[in-house]
Amino acid sequence: MATSIRHSFQPQVKTLRITSLVPTREIEARERTEQKYRQIDSSLLNVGLVEPLVVFPFGKVRYRVLDGHRRLDILTRRNITEVECILATSDDAFTCNKRVNYLSAVAEHQMILRALKHNSEEAIAKALSVNVRTIRRKRNLLVGICKEAVELLKTRRIPPKAFSHLRKMKPVRQVEAAQLMIASNRYSEAFADALLAGTRADMLVEQMKPSSTSPLSSDQKTGLERETDALCRDFKSVEASYGTDVLELSIACRYISRVLANAKARLYIEGRFPDILAELESVIASVDSDLRDVKTAQA
Repeated sequence: MATSIRHSFQPQVKTLRITSLVPTREIEARERTEQKYRQIDSSLLNVGLVEPLVVFPFGKVRYRVLDGHRRLDILTRRNITEVECILATSDDAFTCNKRVNYLSAVAEHQMILRALKHNSEEAIAKALSVNVRTIRRKRNLLVGICKEAVELLKTRRIPPKAFSHLRKMKPVRQVEAAQLMIASNRYSEAFADALLAGTRADMLVEQMKPSSTSPLSSDQKTGLERETDALCRDFKSVEASYGTDVLELSIACRYISRVLANAKARLYIEGRFPDILAELESVIASVDSDLRDVKTAQA
């Protein structure tokens, strides 16, 4: 039987009077001094409204604001009388925000490149309320970064400054560093700097001379390079056998679950080996939890 899909928003954008909109929160004076607020203000002034407000109708001519309070505050302070809005079908701000995708550094770089095809650096900087040098840094973010490393990191929330450390490595080492970042789920500038410090001189784009101000001695740097190389080898070894290991573990857990489902077998193990039983149940629960998370992510 076919099921109908309930839409969360009405398909048409509607122009409403600002006096008919009722905010669900107040904008504090402190918030008006923040960089994000200033960027929205500058964007509205130089570009115009890009993203309509999200509102929910209540009463005959009243609308509760679910998303866009900063935009509404800025427009009100400029004495704008009307604004474009999207009408939600449920009074729930979570509905319109739960699918928000945060912009990665690589995605932001690509957007800047597209914008530069039609606008100058100065115009974009003015619209975003940033310095022109910031636009240029974002434009040149991936200069010297190999395509394979970019592909690995394009959806990760890695700080732009981390790329300056990757840029000093050769392409093969950049890929290894990106894989280590993903495996450890660490994308900070400090971690990228540590990977650079643990990189052998022959894997650097330019032979880096030891700095007199470096906190690492020659022996410490050699030890760090050795440990980093060992970490890369271990990572590749685990990566090669990970799929097979997980499959074998899952099969073993299913078998043990069936054994423990037998009342006599469980009673025997519980009486003779209670510690082992507790560990087995812990492993089974952990594997089941991981499988549920994978299924949820794929849904």
